[in-house]
Amino acid sequence: MKSPYFPPSGRCATVFFWLGWLGGVVCAAAAPAEPAPRSYDLVVYGATGGGVAHAVCAAREGLDVLLISPVPHLGGLLSNGLTTMDTLYNGARAPFYDEVRRAIHDFYRNKFGADSEQYRQSLPGQPKAKVEAHVFEQIINRLVAGEPRVTVRKSYYPVACEREGAQLRTVTFRDRDGAGTFSATAAVFSDCSYEGDLAAVAKVPYRWGRESREEFGEEHAGRIFMRKVAWPPAGVDPLILADYRRMNLVHYNRWFEIIRPQSTGAADQSVQGYNLRTVITRDPANRLPMAKPADYDPAEIRRRLERDINWSGRVPSSNQPNQKTYLNLPEVVGIQHAYVEGDWATRQRIVDEHARMTRGLIYFMQHDPSVPEATRRGWQEWGLPRDEFADNGNLPYEIYARETRRIVGRAIFTENDARPAPRLKRAPVQSDAISVTEWFLDSHACTPEHVPESEWEGELLLHYVTVPGQISYRTLLPQGLDNLLVPVCASSTHIGWGAIRLEPTWMSLGEAAAHATVFAVRVKKTPAAIDLDRLVRRLAERRVMLSFFNDVEVDPREPWYPAVQYFGTQGFFGSYDARPLEALTVPLAEAWADAAAQQARGENVDRTERARRMQVTEEKGGAPLTVEEFGAVLARAFTAAGLPLPIDGLVSELQLARDVRISRGTACRLLFAAGKR
Repeated sequence: MKSPYFPPSGRCATVFFWLGWLGGVVCAAAAPAEPAPRSYDLVVYGATGGGVAHAVCAAREGLDVLLISPVPHLGGLLSNGLTTMDTLYNGARAPFYDEVRRAIHDFYRNKFGADSEQYRQSLPGQPKAKVEAHVFEQIINRLVAGEPRVTVRKSYYPVACEREGAQLRTVTFRDRDGAGTFSATAAVFSDCSYEGDLAAVAKVPYRWGRESREEFGEEHAGRIFMRKVAWPPAGVDPLILADYRRMNLVHYNRWFEIIRPQSTGAADQSVQGYNLRTVITRDPANRLPMAKPADYDPAEIRRRLERDINWSGRVPSSNQPNQKTYLNLPEVVGIQHAYVEGDWATRQRIVDEHARMTRGLIYFMQHDPSVPEATRRGWQEWGLPRDEFADNGNLPYEIYARETRRIVGRAIFTENDARPAPRLKRAPVQSDAISVTEWFLDSHACTPEHVPESEWEGELLLHYVTVPGQISYRTLLPQGLDNLLVPVCASSTHIGWGAIRLEPTWMSLGEAAAHATVFAVRVKKTPAAIDLDRLVRRLAERRVMLSFFNDVEVDPREPWYPAVQYFGTQGFFGSYDARPLEALTVPLAEAWADAAAQQARGENVDRTERARRMQVTEEKGGAPLTVEEFGAVLARAFTAAGLPLPIDGLVSELQLARDVRISRGTACRLLFAAGKR
């Protein structure tokens, strides 16, 4: 991998332009004359789930927001056939995401009834909520329309900007359907697009492609071939499987291993494959028969299936409301690379090729004599739905661009941020965590290559290798620009990206970015200059999940919940078990009190190393102590640090009797109050 500050030739691309750093310069060709730019508190480009979360949550806090979509529909991929909330965690994770999830289930229950098949297939009470594309778009449109402070512009994309040093001042947007432009100024800008186009126009550093195995010490980086191994895998430490099985997540009985020496780990300019997340139905009243495409060529399809088309051919089954399902294939493997930095005409050609092959393959499966008769009959039950994408030939408006640009931020999420840290029973601790990701590290095919027994080159699913990780706020902050946030194309490696690139995660990041924006606007600072500890505390108080625990889920009745979440970002827990209702022991009380005083003094310590020390202390056990005794321990620690401890009233409130034992959750509540600034 070349230095991230200079464009490399051939290998994983990193682009870094410092134009605009020393003064106000125009970052692209000047736009035609137009009215003076309108000013907003926040301009959000990209009406994805994350973009809508950023816009709506900021507006609810009183900010004036402009939300711009490059396409004529809001909601991103969930309005374009993704139809599944990809998460392994069933609990609440962030208020906006939770609100959207409730709205999905409410729609099907209210329209079809609590005993209906439609409501059941929306999967209430399970992690992966299912929703029809047009229903999700309706929900998003209602949420946006309900905020009068949000102004929406559709079918525009950024073409130019003005910067003053490290601040973005004005961005010009062009109509995708014409030559019209408009400009907007803002205190804060946000790129929530799947492509990272605003970040690119603003000339911030970004990378695309794959890093080498050596650059960040990632076992699965670079060129890689994986083989599927029978379950349960032989020769794997059973403790790995046992510990993962204990996690409060959905689990899969799958295992993959690296094929060596063919997996060189070399860097290249490849991103994982795309597809149109096509929706199909077998409801006769809603089904459109798949007509023979005008350019249908079965010989071409057979050749392409041997070369560059990833396609299973399995007969679908309904797994969504109203007798629908989605197709996660075909992938036309290889053409996705041109999409990343292509103009919209180039991108449309890639979308059109996927649409052509999707229509051709469905017709092929229904009619080609080489397909077994039973399979043909099964496919003939399916067609495109009349009620989805009716003005686009009943195919999605947007392609599933799984990976494009990734900014070079002030922190970078790597494979190692979603794997257990050395000598620790959890992933590394991020003191400025603003969200979590619990999805397994994964990637679809990157190139159409195979070796014996392998999946497509670059394809991997790291079940049981991945653990829940925390996402640093600094991954949203590009280097060199202080008032742009990038919640979707966040700073990560190719492998790390596999754990971030999920809509629930992006919604949570968008909501966290909204709170950061509110802080910045109210104190008249840039998002890069706000107090990160205050931001993390605010997110914890708003019940945004910052730390994954097996035994803690959002419960508004539990006053200790925000404190436990917060201290999960500060290294107070050495594992994924918070045990908030268990008695606090004397050794751990002393360790927590000393760490809290250390934080109150503003000392910057390695939170992951602190978590290791806490893990050792926990394993020692020890006697429990009372609320009063813990208050005394805390007072000694703060006095030794020369700090006041203004929590006498809270201790009195909690102390129902002199000998009442203090729980770990209640102790966190006291520590949280003691550390407020």
